Amino acid sequence: MARRWPLPIALLAVLVLVAAAAVAGGTAAVAGGLAPGATGAAGGPVPAARAAASGPSLQLVAEPQAGNAPFLAMIDGARHSVELTMYELYDTQIEAALAGAAKRGVDVRVLLNDGYYSERESDNAAAYGYLRSHGVHVRYTPTYFALTHQKTLTVDGDESAVMTLNFDGEYATTRDFAVLDRQPADVREIVSAFDADWSGRQITPSSGTGDLIWSPGAESAVLKLIASARSSIDVENEEMDYAPATEALCAAARRGVKVEVVMTYESDWKRALSELSGCGAKVHLHYGQRYYIHAKLLLVDGRTALVSSQNLSTTSLKYNRELGIDVTTRAIVSQLERDFASDYAGGSSS
Repeated sequence: MARRWPLPIALLAVLVLVAAAAVAGGTAAVAGGLAPGATGAAGGPVPAARAAASGPSLQLVAEPQAGNAPFLAMIDGARHSVELTMYELYDTQIEAALAGAAKRGVDVRVLLNDGYYSERESDNAAAYGYLRSHGVHVRYTPTYFALTHQKTLTVDGDESAVMTLNFDGEYATTRDFAVLDRQPADVREIVSAFDADWSGRQITPSSGTGDLIWSPGAESAVLKLIASARSSIDVENEEMDYAPATEALCAAARRGVKVEVVMTYESDWKRALSELSGCGAKVHLHYGQRYYIHAKLLLVDGRTALVSSQNLSTTSLKYNRELGIDVTTRAIVSQLERDFASDYAGGSSS
């Protein structure tokens, strides 16, 4: 709750200077507070949950710049609880941090994807075995989703990281984003959905403060966001096989909206990419240069950005468990625009 008594003039001046520095800091401090992965006086990482306690309600993490430091800091700073929902968990540093939290008495629960409609796959078997043997409560995800592709980390019921990235240890070679969300209504809903999936109760989660977009059932929100564009749409994605999304992007291009798309080339999406190029959208492709485009980003008119686990695929939008957050914080949207522009410039025109 915000303080209601007047602040001393000197303190107000300090706060103004800090806010100005945060905005000027670009990538280092996108939305105020300490930058993700910042170091303390002793040189170690500052726990993100504690560092952001007096900071903004939303903060951006960009990969490959940040690595796993912001997420290790969140886990290391946990005092009561950790909930992790993850599609792929191969990062042994994250696994060790979760085990360490459990050892010091934190209630650590982890949900790992178990394959397509839980057709058992071995991808997360090593992480599952390690965590279980180190006191972490771990389960595979429910069978009523095609996949659990959601990637969220919640600490102490105070802060959730809503991520496009997996904890796979490949941060240095992928473009990804995460939004650290401290809005109480959002965090409560993310924990509520986790509790339901943990116990196998199928629910339709709410949008929290109004900015959370869940799958199954995300397609209408995504199409509505595309249709709302008046001047520009920037798309960064790993997959492109949901025909209504391709058609909506083309409709936007035909009505004069500047539509730009950045992806790593994959032949599976050749038809959709050709359709987009043919209707006036500008498509730039990466072929392994710099890094792999794994981010799921939809920027509209430079005013709003959907950062999510959701690919522009039928399965992702309609049948998986996924989560995204629709961000309008100016500093975050501006930084996403800059990162997108860099990725677009680094791609090849199709």
